[in-house]
Amino acid sequence: MMPTNSASTGPAIAPATGGNATGWLGLRVQRWRQLTQAGFFLLFIFAPVFDIFRLDLNVKHFIFFGLDWTLGLDDFLAGRATAVQASINIVLRGFLPLVAGAGTLIYVSWKWGRLYCGWLCPHFSIVETINQTLRRAIGKQSLWDAKRMPSRNPDGSETKHDAIWWFAVVPLVIFCAVLWAVVLLTYLLPPAEIYGNIWHGTLTRNQSIFLGVATLAFFVEFMFARHLFCRYACAVGFFQSLAWMGNDKAMVVGFKRERAKDCSTCFSACDHVCPMRLNPRNVKRMMFACVQCGQCVDACDQTQADNPNGSLLNWVHDLRAESEAAFNVRAARTIMITPVDAGKKE
Repeated sequence: MMPTNSASTGPAIAPATGGNATGWLGLRVQRWRQLTQAGFFLLFIFAPVFDIFRLDLNVKHFIFFGLDWTLGLDDFLAGRATAVQASINIVLRGFLPLVAGAGTLIYVSWKWGRLYCGWLCPHFSIVETINQTLRRAIGKQSLWDAKRMPSRNPDGSETKHDAIWWFAVVPLVIFCAVLWAVVLLTYLLPPAEIYGNIWHGTLTRNQSIFLGVATLAFFVEFMFARHLFCRYACAVGFFQSLAWMGNDKAMVVGFKRERAKDCSTCFSACDHVCPMRLNPRNVKRMMFACVQCGQCVDACDQTQADNPNGSLLNWVHDLRAESEAAFNVRAARTIMITPVDAGKKE
């Protein structure tokens, strides 16, 4: 599910206000996002089980939808194919699929931002789940947040913190770490072998070492550095952000700075709901790690539901997005596109 928008009114799938923005089939946009995340998470877990995609170290090549995906060099090494035929196989089976996949991801990122991160990525699904559970334990979505979040939610409900939730946080992080370690190993070795060895307690020495080290690494990352990983260590996210930053007219969350005083009636709800711990009212370059989840937009819709002028945050692109691409807030305020100006430029 991909957010779509217009230059003047924001997302076409979310025209409503008051936190009831709806999308296809009448479901809320955030519900669609949860469904796409859940679906991709299940795909991530079961893709190796059903041989949809994995790298089998035993046979030393990829398996794609049950078929061996090789570069087709066996015939060349056996003297049954020429160097030209081998070169063609490398291009068709290796280079072109890589370029097509990377190109698609870069184009989507250039036009709409880090949609993969916010709408599909299984790691980010875990980040958000741990965020909300940790909030119930300490009132913060991250151990590194300077202050506790308000107990009040944008929709008016309350989420109060209680230390007893630590009994949920720690087991959740351990479970996620173990799950990721096991799933990643099934991408490298036959899933039936791995799950069978776990069930019967017959893991090999190397398999045990891999699972132990990977589980420890994921536990540390999920507990202490999950946001830092998404911002600085994830190559997929980093290159999506670079592509997005390279397009001044790409879809972005726009802030109506001329109405900034209306924020005084709010408790900075947009800041608090952001799972990446960003300030959505800032200019685009300060939102480098934005994952386009839209939770800040929904929060503003809810807190400004009684404001006749509507919310202050909305999806913008093209001419409206150029203001958000300014170097700083002062410059952004000077790039005001009126309907007349927009008509002239278009």
